[in-house]
Amino acid sequence: MDSLQLRKALSELNGQRDVRIEFATAHVLSMKRAFLIPQESDGLVKVSDGLKIFVLDAERVVWIEIG
Repeated sequence: MDSLQLRKALSELNGQRDVRIEFATAHVLSMKRAFLIPQESDGLVKVSDGLKIFVLDAERVVWIEIG
């Protein structure tokens, strides 16, 4: 998956939905009320729960669960 595909997949995150992302390393990132940070000049894919910002490596994402 590339950054554009990941950004499209995460576009449903609006602060009202939860997300769980599993990476190729078998690590899991779970967030309540997650939202996708709009694209910035750095081109990185970022999500937040309002407390922390997480930068995602699109090539290492195995699957995403949005609930």
